[in-house]
Order: sequence, then structure tokens, then C-alpha cells
Amino acid sequence: MKRSLILVFIFVIIILGGLIILFHGKRPEQELKVPLVEPKEISMEEKVLQNKKIAMIVAFRDFRDEEYFIPKEILEGAGAEIVSVSTFAGKATGVEGGEVKIDLLIDDLKVDDFDAIVFIGGPGAKNYLEDERMHTLAQEALSKGKVLAAICIAPAILAKAGVLEGRKATVWSSALDKSAIRILEEEGAQYSEGEVIVDGKIVTASGPPAAKEFAEKIKDLLTEDLI
Repeated sequence: MKRSLILVFIFVIIILGGLIILFHGKRPEQELKVPLVEPKEISMEEKVLQNKKIAMIVAFRDFRDEEYFIPKEILEGAGAEIVSVSTFAGKATGVEGGEVKIDLLIDDLKVDDFDAIVFIGGPGAKNYLEDERMHTLAQEALSKGKVLAAICIAPAILAKAGVLEGRKATVWSSALDKSAIRILEEEGAQYSEGEVIVDGKIVTASGPPAAKEFAEKIKDLLTEDLI
């Protein structure tokens, strides 16, 4: 009888041990609700344009979205401060519906405060072709050694300002509309069919597909100033 009790006691212990293992003895991979993953090292772009300030001039209505937002992202990512400039206060609206809070009115823009002056294109930029304020800004930027850039139709503004005379430049055109090319040529520029053209500190680009390269060339010129 005593021996039977001992066997029963051992049997109970074995059963209890099994239950403990079953409910509490989880395998290591079961103990974690989320698989253990090595922390991913975040690679941050070197802020090569830190302390650089760039004015981006947009039409208050119908600027070309990609030509503003893509360069802004790239240049800000490199550390530059972007100031959005237009002829009216409030929010400028792009062709695709993008909105830009205007930081500074064109009449208050002082070229000395910036390292680069960038003219963004789009249908609305045509309103600036004969705007003497834009011409004066372009002329002053060139004379003071600032980086001067324009994309899409905006290089025609630079041409009207007289700063492209004798220089290589590109501009937007289509099979049915070559008017911007004619403006460049009439104002003495050497028109090129390339998407992005750099001549000295002037960068011109032909339209939205060139927005990324346009920004990179501006970045390169501003980086050269640091060497």
C-alpha cells in the first residue's frame, strides 16, 4: 500500500511537471511577440548646404508643382533653408493643386540675404516675363555672384532680364510652341536642347522631368562655394 502511494505521488509529480513545461516552458522564439531584428542604421545625408539660404520664386497661381517640390525636398535635405517668394501673400497654388505658403513678398526680397535665387516655371510664370522686379532680381543676383537658376518657361525671364546674353541655356518648348526658345535667341542666349545647362553660376532646365537634376546642379554650385 505504501509503495502504491509512492508510485501515485511520483506519477502526479510527473504530470504536474509536464503541465508546467507545456504552459510555461515556451521556446525562445515564442516568448517574443515581435521577431528580434537588428536595429537598422539610418543613413542621413550630409548637410552640405547648412547655413545656405535659397529663395524660390513661384507664380501665385499655376506654378509647376514638380519644379518646386522636388528641388525643395532635395535642397532642404542637404541642409539649405528655403524661402518661398511670390507677388502675393497667402498660399500659392500649383497646376496640380499643390499649395505653398508664401514666406516673403517679391518686393521685400533682398538678394544679399540669399545664396541662390531660383525661378520656378509653370503657366503662371509667363506673367513674370515682362516684370521689371524679376529682371532686377536676376541682374542683381548675377552681379553679386549668387547662384541664379530657372526652370521650364522661367529661363525666358532671365533672358528678358539680359543675363543670358552670350551664355548657354535651355528652356521649355513643345512641338507646337517654340516661343520661349525664340525669346532666348532674340535676347542673345545660346539655346541648347539639353535638359539642364550650367553656364558659370547660372542653371537653366527645360521642365518637370529635369527637376531632380536641376536641384542637384544648384546643390553642386552652392557646395563649390564652400571649398
